[in-house]
Order: sequence, then C-alpha cells, then structure tokens
Amino acid sequence: MDWLFESKKRFGLTILNYMVTSNHIHLLVVGERVQEIIPKSIQLIAGRTAQEYNLRKERKGAFWEDRYHATAVEKGVHLIQCLVYIDLNMVRTGVVAHPREWPYSGYHEIQKPRKRYGLIDHERLADLVEVKDQEALRRIHLEWVEEKLNRGNPFREDQWTGSIAVGGESFVEEIQRDLGAKAVGRVIVTEKEQHQLREIQQSYLPHFDPQKDRLRQKNDLKWNSYDDI
Repeated sequence: MDWLFESKKRFGLTILNYMVTSNHIHLLVVGERVQEIIPKSIQLIAGRTAQEYNLRKERKGAFWEDRYHATAVEKGVHLIQCLVYIDLNMVRTGVVAHPREWPYSGYHEIQKPRKRYGLIDHERLADLVEVKDQEALRRIHLEWVEEKLNRGNPFREDQWTGSIAVGGESFVEEIQRDLGAKAVGRVIVTEKEQHQLREIQQSYLPHFDPQKDRLRQKNDLKWNSYDDI
C-alpha cells in the first residue's frame, strides 16, 4: 500500500478502488494517460515488493508469478459492478464475512476517508458514479455492497479479470475497432445486458488439469484514450 501511494505521487495514478491480498492486488483506476501510468505503477509496486520480500526471506526472483491484466470498463452501471466486485474479493475467498473485516482495501477509505496518505480520488469517483458529494458516495457505496451481500454467495465473475473490455455494446465495439489487428482472436460475447471483448477459448483448455487451466494468453495491449479502465 505504501508503494501504491508512491505510484500516485510519482506518476499521477488516479485510484478509484483497490484490494491488496497476500498474493495479488486489484486496482480500479482512471485517467487520460493510463497507457503510460499503469505499466510504470505496476513496475514500481511489483519491483519494490519483490525487493523487500526477497531481502526479508533471503531469496531471489519475482514476487508475483504473472504479468498484470488490464480490462477497460465503461462508466455507469458497469463501473459500479466492478467497484463492488473488488470490495468483495476476500468475502468470495471465505477469509472474511464482510469487506469491513479486511483492512487492506478501498472499502474502508470510501466509507471513512483518510485525512492523510489517502489513495482514492473521492471526487473523481463520485463524479463517475454520478453522486453529488463524498457523503452521498459513502451512503450509496454501502448500499451497493450490502445489496450484493444480501443476494447470497458473491461468486467469482471472470469478466473483470479475463476480459479486454466490459460495458455496453457500442463501448465494446468501439474498443474492438480501435484495436484493429490486435483485436484478431478476440470476440464480443453477451451475458444478459453486459458485453465483453474476450479471447477465443482454445479447444484444448477443457483437457487441462485445474493447475494448467489457469494458463491463459496475457493481455499486453496498449490502451490509447479510454478514461474508463
């Protein structure tokens, strides 16, 4: 979390929500230069985390096994769904019963903004979810989380970690067009009212055992001018 704050200072990373666990992080960020800021921020966070961990454990090598995956998310209802999905990460794993019980997350900052060393841009988040101020954001955010919890077990939703883009049809189609040749091998799938730009599933994947099934093509696309990512 310290290096996440440093990324905010150094590179201007605008954070809307985050979740830090023992072996990965989730970030919801926005900005006009995300294609430059995200790689620099992740490099700093991953590099420094590995250095400190290796020094403490007297080991060498990377701390995280995989490269990061970036998904463009359209503002509005899709952004709200992604926001709450991040909040409930540790609930899905069974570690806690409520996000308030996991201290290393944006949930606490949205509910009780920090006076110093805050990570989340409350003003930008309030604007994107169309509420008038910080207090209104706190109330509606709590309602979203409680509503999701009341529906029962918050299952994993792989569109947020496996898709290239999530949103309305026109939003996803625009990204697909702008990617040009890089969109080859990616298809738009629709689930209920949500559209996703995804990798084509390879026919051999069902024959993988559970560990090998985690292997997938990495998303190393360079985002251009999308604010909602």
